[in-house]
Amino acid sequence: MNTQQIQTEQRGPFRITVWEEENFQGKRCEFMQECRNILERDFRKIRSIKVQNGVFAGFEHPEFQGQQFILEKGDYPRWEAWSGNIGYRTEHLLSFRPIKCAIHSDSKVTLYECRDLQGHKFEVCDDYPSLQAMGWCSKEVPSIKVNSGAWVAYQYPGYRGYQYILERDRREGEYRNYNEYGTQAQTHQIQSIRRIQH
Repeated sequence: MNTQQIQTEQRGPFRITVWEEENFQGKRCEFMQECRNILERDFRKIRSIKVQNGVFAGFEHPEFQGQQFILEKGDYPRWEAWSGNIGYRTEHLLSFRPIKCAIHSDSKVTLYECRDLQGHKFEVCDDYPSLQAMGWCSKEVPSIKVNSGAWVAYQYPGYRGYQYILERDRREGEYRNYNEYGTQAQTHQIQSIRRIQH
C-alpha cells in the first residue's frame, strides 16, 4: 500500500468543511458524507467551503434541490468561487453530497439529439469547452446517457451558465429529458461538458 492510499484510508475518501460566513469565518463543521439540510445542524447557510478529499455536489436548497454546483478539491471562500460565471446568483448552499462515481480516466457519455435517448448520437470521452466546435450541430442536448464516470454539463460554451451534474450511478446513467438534469433545469440547452475529477 502506498503513502497516498494510507492517507486516503485515514481521512476517508470524502471530506468537506463548511462555514456559515464568507472567507472561512463563523461557525464551521466538517463532514465525510452527505448533508441533506444544513439548517438541521443549526447553520443558517453555507457561505464558504473547503473540499479536502473527493468531489461534492452542492445545492442551493435542502434535500439536494435547486441550482447545483460542482465542488472539487480546493477552497471556495465566497459564492463566486463555486458558481463561476453564471447569470443566476446563489450566495449560499443548504445541502451537499459526495459524487462517488467520478473516475476521470474512465469517463464516457453519449449525447442524443432527441428525448428518450433517440436520434443522432455523439459519444464523448474528453472535455469539450464547445460542443458545437467539436461537431455537435445544436445548442441543445435533449437526452444523455452516462456510460461511465461523472460529468458536469454547462448551459453555455466555455463551461459557463447553469451546471448539470450527470452521474453513472444515478438514474442508471440515463437522463431521458432535460428536466432530469436537475430540479432547476428549464431548458435542454447544453453547450459544453467536462469530466468530473476525483
